[in-house]
Parts: sequence; structure tokens; C-alpha cells
Amino acid sequence: MKRILITNDDGFESPGLHALKDALQELGEVLVVVPASEKSACGHSLTLTQPLRFIQLDDNFYKLEDGTPTDCVYLALNALYPEDVRPDLVVSGINRGANLGEDITYSGTVAGAMEAALYGIPSFAISQVCNANCEETEMDIGYENAQKVAYDIAKKILEKGFPLHERRLLNINIPAVKEIKGYKITKAGYRIYANQAHLHRNPRGLEYWWLGLHPLEWKPSQKRDCDFEAIANGYVSITPIQADLTAYDEIEHLRKWYEI
Repeated sequence: MKRILITNDDGFESPGLHALKDALQELGEVLVVVPASEKSACGHSLTLTQPLRFIQLDDNFYKLEDGTPTDCVYLALNALYPEDVRPDLVVSGINRGANLGEDITYSGTVAGAMEAALYGIPSFAISQVCNANCEETEMDIGYENAQKVAYDIAKKILEKGFPLHERRLLNINIPAVKEIKGYKITKAGYRIYANQAHLHRNPRGLEYWWLGLHPLEWKPSQKRDCDFEAIANGYVSITPIQADLTAYDEIEHLRKWYEI
């Protein structure tokens, strides 16, 4: 029987998590290990300054107190699976909201899948893009499209093998439409950021800051082949990504600059 490990960054009560678990259940033995609370935008972070504790909620279903998605995958692989056993697939999601362009560097969802990739385990992150807000998208669309895509991709990987080289993973985003037009293989887009730091005062007059969410704005790609454009046109975006952030095309230029 195939082994599938699921994690997320939205916490153990997330509707997207339970939709993913239901979608993949028939493909193998599913183990769920997720943060006890929402860890959105935590990136690829490990917890090194405090202890972590598994709390079992059901058969093969655990939450990790104060843990990040990376913690969840790291500890699941090293504590919940026997020493000589690895899952055949790790899936992170279904995230509530997009993970497009450079936002993948912030994403706890992507980081969970990336941790598995560093161990040489096939993995993908999957996210449901929202419309005006996620509550409306959940009401109008739910996670049915994302479930179908997750099942389809997971089944292909388990039956045909992983399509990427080692230490690479798939980042998948589902458009906020009732009927998807198909699948597009994309590159990560150029995200446009703005100031979303909001200053407030509490009832005692003390200042505090609240970070808001940037609208999904991007710079059009020359070939119109980035993840933002696929989503905007109603297609599922599938982007191959890697942990290696080296700008290889800049190495020679940097050497010459340093010599000058």
C-alpha cells in the first residue's frame, strides 16, 4: 500500500485540509500531521527554541503544538515512520488562498512540500485561489476542483513516478472558478508588492502595526506563461520549483564586478 503524508499551514481544523484528506484516502494509507494553529507565511522555518509535542486527534491524524509545516514533515519522517520507511508522497494543502509568484518564499504550504523534497520524497503544494475573500470562495466554489486536481496529480505520481529531478517539487494553484478550463505548466510570476502595514492604537493609546494582504497584482510575462496568467484565465497552474535560489546567470557577471 502506498503511504501519503499530508500537512498544511492553516491548522488542523482547515476545511481545505479535510477536503485533501478525503480526496487522497483511496490512494493509500494517509497520515496527517499539521500545525495546531494557523502558520500562514511562516516560510521554511524550523522551531529550535522550544519543545514540540504531537497530539493525536484520530487514527493517523496529529496536530503539532506550536509547530510549523516544516516541523510537521521533519518530525513525521523522523518520529512517526519507522527508520527504514518513507512515504511515497507528501502533499501540503489545500491552502486557503493563492501561493503565486514570489509569495512561494513566504508560504508555509510550499515549505511543507519543500521539506519533503529535501529528503528526496515526491511532493507537491496545492492552493485554492480566492476571489474577493476566502469566505465567499469557500461558499461559492468549495474545494471540489482542488480535490479533483490533487487526486489526479497524486495518482499520476504514485503510478507513473515523479516527473522532476531530486530536490524539486510542484507548486499547484487552483483558480477561483466553478469550472476550470484545464491545466497549464507555468513559471513563477513577477509579484507586485505594495505597503500593507497599517498603524493603529489600542484603547490605551499604544501604537501597534497590523500587516494586511497585498492584492494579487503581477507584471505580465513576455510569453504570458506565468502562474498568475494561468489563474487569471481560469486554468490550474502547475509550476516546478526548487530550493536552490542561486541566480546562475549572474555568477560570471558577479565575478567580473568583484575583480573590478
